Amino acid sequence: MSKATHDFDAILVGGGHNGLVCAAYLARAGLKTLVLERRGVVGGAAVTEEFHPGFRNSVASYTVSLLQPKVIADLDLHRHGLQIVLRKHGNFLPLPDGRYLLTGAGRTQEEVAKFSRRDAERLPDYERRLDAIADVLRALALQPPPNITTEAWWKQLPQLLRGTRIGKRLLQLDETLRQELLDLFAISAAEYLDRWFESEPIKALFGFDGVVGNYASPYAPGSAYVLLHHVFGEANGVKGAWGHAIGGMGAITQAMAKAAREAGAQIRTDAGVREVLVENGKIVGVATETGETLRARCVVANVNPKLLYQRLLAQQHVPAPTQERMRNWRCGSGTFRMNVALSRLPDFSALSGDGDHLTAGIILAPSLAYMDRAWRDAMDFGWSREPIVEMLIPSTLDDSLAPPGRHVASLFCQHVAPELPDGKSWDDHREEVADLMVATVDRFAPSFAASVLGRQIKSPLDLERDFGLVAGDIFHGALSLNQLFSARPMLGQGDYRGAIPGLYLCGAGTHPGGGVTGAPGHNAARAVIDDLK
Repeated sequence: MSKATHDFDAILVGGGHNGLVCAAYLARAGLKTLVLERRGVVGGAAVTEEFHPGFRNSVASYTVSLLQPKVIADLDLHRHGLQIVLRKHGNFLPLPDGRYLLTGAGRTQEEVAKFSRRDAERLPDYERRLDAIADVLRALALQPPPNITTEAWWKQLPQLLRGTRIGKRLLQLDETLRQELLDLFAISAAEYLDRWFESEPIKALFGFDGVVGNYASPYAPGSAYVLLHHVFGEANGVKGAWGHAIGGMGAITQAMAKAAREAGAQIRTDAGVREVLVENGKIVGVATETGETLRARCVVANVNPKLLYQRLLAQQHVPAPTQERMRNWRCGSGTFRMNVALSRLPDFSALSGDGDHLTAGIILAPSLAYMDRAWRDAMDFGWSREPIVEMLIPSTLDDSLAPPGRHVASLFCQHVAPELPDGKSWDDHREEVADLMVATVDRFAPSFAASVLGRQIKSPLDLERDFGLVAGDIFHGALSLNQLFSARPMLGQGDYRGAIPGLYLCGAGTHPGGGVTGAPGHNAARAVIDDLK
């Protein structure tokens, strides 16, 4: 096929944040680029919607930390309207016995000392080690991993050299830290935290990061890496900080869309893709749900790899090893997402009244044992009857989200089964489980339930139907050792090049994984530009 017969150089399937980032870079490189988004608005899971009259909030993704500073700078997102404000405190952990732990703003060590002086003394070394390891991960996030294939070694020389460069970066860590990094990939969050701390509240506070979007117990091997994944971000230049995008997460993706359009990319909404087309063993374009055929030199998929290879490609074109890998690709983050409109701020028994603690990430899970029971309960019953809830109240930082004197809260709830047992449907139980989540908050902040004016509910099934998050998986695939780095999504496709010539992947199912990072979109764009230019 001659270049003249192509409608586009690149077609992006999915207008989530990574697709928009990739499109912006491709268009800036002079490639004729089209983004096709199934929904009526771009942004994927990073969107802001009005969910109750006068109340707006981020629908799925809900907080900022992992977004790459290089992506922000390259796309000039601040000029396109992005404004990020930092939380005044990190996390607030109220306890059933009336005590609490409030981190951040220079007070973390003092707060930890309330529970254990030994833990407070060990805290600086714990933070120093994690920071050093996180620095390496930050640097690797924008580097494609070595792509391990069955080709002769001389054909893989560029990949071997890439692996050597990564090895040199790892050697910058001292021997103790290299061993610690290896351990973090393999052991549980509980085992790692037990090495450092004795107090259950401190371990709960840090251990929560090991189960965020991870349908597993904090005692499960590999959960220590999930903890690490959530601490290597930064916001407004502050390492490890978490922030809020004014206007919600949709402000991020709207800025990205503006940057992509300014660079020359075309973006179409209400334009779902029915099939990625293959002719003579090569990708040639897509067929839309309305029956339109669009031809391109390449297709870049910003969707879960399972969705790409099992639903968007005819199976006769998918190589057998890729089919097998996708059958075994593990999805399901155990997430139940809610937004609630509030008549007033919640009043916590452990720390009554208004205050900066209400701007923090509020974690309702007092111990690792509580988190473990929540997971076991969900495995047996379908959802935790004493669930884990993280609550943010973004209207304390952004008054554009609610009417004067009113507030919105994000509830990120776990654990729930991606698919309910005994043939039950989430459509039949979503309201029941939503009531439970509100009641859980009410135990820590009495009268919270009475302040709820309206709510938006996203079960795992809703997250899949609305955003293409297979099994409700916010990461497009579990962050387990066998689904990371060169094996994300599988060996031989770790460099963002798919199983068929002309096919690329740019979503969270590629390195470095989930979260609103922009890194997969950035890295995939480099691969496409290298090949097409």
